[in-house]
Amino acid sequence: MSAALTQSGWFDMPSYVQSSYVGLIVTQLEVSLGATLAGLVIALPVGQLCSRLRWLYAPTLGVVTILYAIPSIALFVLMVDVTNATSETDVFVPLALYSLAILVPGVVDGIRSVPHDVLDAADGMGYGRVRRYLTIELPIALPTLMAAIRVAAVSSLSLMSIGATIGHYGGLGDLFLLGLRFFDNRLIWVGLITLLVLSVLCDLALRGVQRVLTPWARSLRSIG
Repeated sequence: MSAALTQSGWFDMPSYVQSSYVGLIVTQLEVSLGATLAGLVIALPVGQLCSRLRWLYAPTLGVVTILYAIPSIALFVLMVDVTNATSETDVFVPLALYSLAILVPGVVDGIRSVPHDVLDAADGMGYGRVRRYLTIELPIALPTLMAAIRVAAVSSLSLMSIGATIGHYGGLGDLFLLGLRFFDNRLIWVGLITLLVLSVLCDLALRGVQRVLTPWARSLRSIG
């Protein structure tokens, strides 16, 4: 079926689309998943700090929630004003900021789920804070954290499409905008179906990563 569609030109991009079909997919994955990774790099130390200083969590959550509440188009346009030029950075940075609203609570909830007796045992064995965080807290918190990462990744894949409104930086979202502009419903359907497939595949891939990183979780389920 896919061969027939390709032969009929279903995935051929017209001249007014400034990238190939594969190129749009690569851009979509690079920017959205890269932004999620950048958000995770920020969320890990911030979440750790909030889990230790409980008074800091509420204002931090308020800030990232406010950022998430800003309409994406407005934030993309604001980035254009800041950089004085349209580029993938104008989409990358807002996506990374949006992901914090999902990833920071995920990190905090995951760390808070670690039993206190486990932490006490690690302290008794002479673990420092950094070593305890990397070797004890994060592995135990990983299932909760991975759930947040999956949501953030799929959310970034979807939100990136709005980047098409500031130029040709929306990945598959370019097909939505151009499809409307040139009355080409095929482009809209190709973009929509591809985005849905990518979202499902991304979620499945992250589930697979979680299974690889937490083999002990499968053992516990089998025992239970």
